[in-house]
Amino acid sequence: MMMGRLAPLCEEPIDVEEDNTKNRSKKGWPWRNWLKSRMISMSSFTMFTKKSNLRVLLSVLGCPLFPVPALQKSSINEVSSSAQYILQHFVAATGCRKLDGRVKNTFTTGKIVMAVVDDGGSSGSSAGGAPSAGQQKGCFVMWQMSPNKWLIELAVGGEKVVAGCDGRVAWRHTPWLGSHAARGGVRPLRRALQGLDPVSISAIFSSAQYMGEKSVADEDCFILKLSADQANLADRSDATAETIKHTAYGYFSQRSGLLVHLEDSYLTRIQSPGTRPMYWETTIRSRIEDYRPVDGVMIAHSGRSTATIARFGDDINLRAGPAITQLEETWLIDDVAFNIHGLSMDSFIPPGDVKEYKLPGDSLEQRPPIR
Repeated sequence: MMMGRLAPLCEEPIDVEEDNTKNRSKKGWPWRNWLKSRMISMSSFTMFTKKSNLRVLLSVLGCPLFPVPALQKSSINEVSSSAQYILQHFVAATGCRKLDGRVKNTFTTGKIVMAVVDDGGSSGSSAGGAPSAGQQKGCFVMWQMSPNKWLIELAVGGEKVVAGCDGRVAWRHTPWLGSHAARGGVRPLRRALQGLDPVSISAIFSSAQYMGEKSVADEDCFILKLSADQANLADRSDATAETIKHTAYGYFSQRSGLLVHLEDSYLTRIQSPGTRPMYWETTIRSRIEDYRPVDGVMIAHSGRSTATIARFGDDINLRAGPAITQLEETWLIDDVAFNIHGLSMDSFIPPGDVKEYKLPGDSLEQRPPIR
């Protein structure tokens, strides 16, 4: 039996109350409806209650996608010699050419600590220490066969998120929204680009634009920029939610040549009929540290991410300025291994409802890419 069309995978805060989920359809509850239902009485980010904190954290930091597709192709004229020099330095520093033709898949496990940071406060999160109030500890397992074939299981605070991609469909499953396919072109998992997959990092940034130099955490860095094109942004938008931009910046150490900081930001415009537009901007900044050799290849084994979510627009409750909150995550990598036996293409098959998803009138093989 043909399944109905899935709601789009969203990369924004989601808060679905336990006692209401049974009354909603299997398609889930779109996050823009969640926003609309809370805009009337909000003057700040008070919707991040203790009950919803964990789901907000998992929605934003759990398994976000990168702005641009893997192995993005571009004209040689669009790639600066400066960017090529930086990437050649990165390839040499990581030794990732050793993986060419030798590694068929990668297996990674790690621990994470997540927290919502109060305005003006600090979570003091640490993956190796005891969590303070509001922190959530967890772990994840990630398999990857190529930049376009990956699977991650992430469990935090009693909740579990599973996401994956079989090369044609990117999807995510949560206990509160079920399975959701994604709009737009297939994109790599951002977590894999946080120093865990140097081959994909060098391939994806091969079409980046050189933006100059900047010091980050006392480290002098070269900056490379990537942006989602208009066609991809249009594919990820619909009648009420428009993705205006999604850009990423990679900061490569001038001293070591390694990727030490990753930043991406996306802006979404939300407007339902008869309402004024609202804007959500989410920026995730990740510090990437502790590179260690794994079979002769340098892999980052720890890091810290901070997500800043800003909400602004013409709503009467927001005239004082944007409402802002921050989320934090620290992670430690326990193990990285190559060429795990038993991992095959079948390991990346999406759940049944995602696999059956298709647009009206299209076959599975002929459907357009979805985000």
